[in-house]
Amino acid sequence: MPATRYGAFDDFCRDTGSAHSTLPVCNLFSQSPTRGGNGYGGCELTGIPLSGDRYLANLGSILLAFIAILVTLVLLWRSDRKKAAVGRREMQFFLMGYIVIEICEIFTIGWFPLDGAVRRGFSAVHIAAIVATLWILMMNGAVGYQLVDDGTPLSMGLIFGSAAILFIGTGYIALDTGFSWTGYWDDTLTAPNRSYSLYTLYQLVPLVFLFVFFVLETVLVLKVLGEVKPMFYLIGGTLSFALGQIFQYVISVHICNGTNGKINGGLFETFYTLIAVSSRRSVKPQSLREAGQEPNKAPPAMSSAERQDARNH
Repeated sequence: MPATRYGAFDDFCRDTGSAHSTLPVCNLFSQSPTRGGNGYGGCELTGIPLSGDRYLANLGSILLAFIAILVTLVLLWRSDRKKAAVGRREMQFFLMGYIVIEICEIFTIGWFPLDGAVRRGFSAVHIAAIVATLWILMMNGAVGYQLVDDGTPLSMGLIFGSAAILFIGTGYIALDTGFSWTGYWDDTLTAPNRSYSLYTLYQLVPLVFLFVFFVLETVLVLKVLGEVKPMFYLIGGTLSFALGQIFQYVISVHICNGTNGKINGGLFETFYTLIAVSSRRSVKPQSLREAGQEPNKAPPAMSSAERQDARNH
């Protein structure tokens, strides 16, 4: 048996709602009700009981996901109006990816009543969308350096194409795990649910993407733009995201125990992630094109009196 817990999901699933875990990956394994299981042995997130021994386990996250979708649509509309902003189209890719994540969240960790197979399908899409969307965010951090002209077919194609590869690859592993198409991942279905591939792609790779994005944006804001104010938004968004993860992985079980399973940390993770995404648009308050043109601005037009005075001299 491996000496570390790397790759194991059973403890995470146990502490984030057990049978109604607020981690989509937990819906893929045999202990999940989506595959006829009875949970992971932790505090059961029950939420609101329904008929037929069913539960609307995470109504708070469902409502917040709807709000997140509406807020993101507003952000998309506002970004579409900023015609001169660098990376506008690339940023819209990120926002659309976040909308996909929130739609999936309603049916995966929100536990909206669904057939088990359908929920597993949504869970696979959810996991793949998280990986691909965080990749797009990291690529957005590089767009500001103008290595490739933003908004061009080349820039859009590189970002979309690479994100699609990650989405398809991650999605296939998650689907094959959840539906046992080939049986290759079946040894991950039972405790300790050790899936090195999903653990790396779902737990670690997005954190690497976020770290690289933070570094790229920090250098861009401080060195290229020479501004400080956007760093408050960048740091605030990063801290908000981190706080959401703390609620999800650390505090969740204590909230669940304290409320007798009515809510857990998944609700707060959804909320703080929304705050983090909303703060992203404020990192670059003016476009790089505008900043780059400032040294070459034409002098202000002279009045007629000033022109006459110039002729006299």
